[in-house]
Amino acid sequence: MNRLIFMTLCCLSCAAPLAAQEFTTLKGHGGPVMGLDVAPTGQVASASFDNSVGLWTDRTPLWLEGHDAAVIDVTFAGRDLLLTGGDDFRVIAWHLDTGAHQTIVVHKGKVADIAYDAERGLIASASWDGSIALRFVRTDQQGQTVFEEGPLFKGHAAGVNAVAFAKEGLFSASSDGSIRLWDIATGQSRAIVKHGFGVNALVVDPDGDWLAYGAVDGGTRIVAPFTGATLADLTLDRRPILAMAHHAASNQLAVGDGHGFIMMVDTKTRTITRDFRATRRGPVWALAFSQDGETVFAGGLDDVVYGWPVALMDRFAPQMGQDRSFLQAPETMPNGERQFMRKCSICHALEPGASRKAGPTLHALFGRRAGTVPGYAYSPILRGSEIVWSDDTIDQLFDLGPDHYIPGSKMPMQRITSARDRLDLIAFLKSYTHLKEQKP
Repeated sequence: MNRLIFMTLCCLSCAAPLAAQEFTTLKGHGGPVMGLDVAPTGQVASASFDNSVGLWTDRTPLWLEGHDAAVIDVTFAGRDLLLTGGDDFRVIAWHLDTGAHQTIVVHKGKVADIAYDAERGLIASASWDGSIALRFVRTDQQGQTVFEEGPLFKGHAAGVNAVAFAKEGLFSASSDGSIRLWDIATGQSRAIVKHGFGVNALVVDPDGDWLAYGAVDGGTRIVAPFTGATLADLTLDRRPILAMAHHAASNQLAVGDGHGFIMMVDTKTRTITRDFRATRRGPVWALAFSQDGETVFAGGLDDVVYGWPVALMDRFAPQMGQDRSFLQAPETMPNGERQFMRKCSICHALEPGASRKAGPTLHALFGRRAGTVPGYAYSPILRGSEIVWSDDTIDQLFDLGPDHYIPGSKMPMQRITSARDRLDLIAFLKSYTHLKEQKP
């Protein structure tokens, strides 16, 4: 571990929180922000589609690089431990006091959510493989944090999207439309909610009085945690519900949806107190409260974490969903640029050098052998590939789709079905970088 990085991590683990009662932007990621959490110290952690985790101090990030795909969730487990999960199926534990990190769980599908119970010393990770993995957190004789393998819970009929600990056990929410309560000692479970549509988000009251959830169809309800009886139906005409955050001391629940709104709920009166449009376009994927509950942080399509003072948020115009660089109204852009922005820009930069995006730069693409940009962590299938990028190979990539043309790569499943659109994209890539075809 580099000594400077180690010293920086030690400082960050005791960093002062960002100032409350001001609008905040944390800039630096190279892709959409998928997950957020706030440490007991007030420090913000963000997870991004760019495969990285950002730890923020006075708007200055320290990047934690360890995942091989998009990072979906971040969860602080006390002051010096951060847990992250992502599309590479892994849960990584970051020791902020030493700078070390280790993989503690490997699922068979995307890791969608992580929960930590300090009293039990227990971690739960929810995966799209339909399972929930438990790990016990212990301190060994040398004072080091160790992780002991626990049981693997299976009972949902589809992927698990969210988990939350309670005094009575562990709650889980699934794309099968149900919420289950698990007895941690026996691994037995029972369905307490059968919503009918996939449940994406879950919050449990620490006192055990209620459970809140949000679903694909927009259903937003507060229910009795052991019977599932509805205590309040907060459903509005927006879908899907994608994120929830709770601040127990101030009785605040924040709910983010696919239409870009953040709905604020008073959990004591179980009523909506604010309904704020946060984005110009796109969803709210992640939410977290500051330690004092005065600021709510949000992430979405932008490469930015936004933070609003709760008391003043209604005074702000929508901020998220900003236009990306050189992005105009779609109807005013040449077709090739429009295809690049829609299909490529979230993952790839066109400029030379390192970037914070999830994929390698496309600079000097033509004539380059696949898997050869220095410093980028390619999947094994691309590291050994004989593909050389040209008009023909790029055309085939988007005609067949990456999942068929390069099966096993990290590229997302997508196609450009129109031959004209593919030709225009290729022409744009050439003209933008001013490159000529080279021999392999």
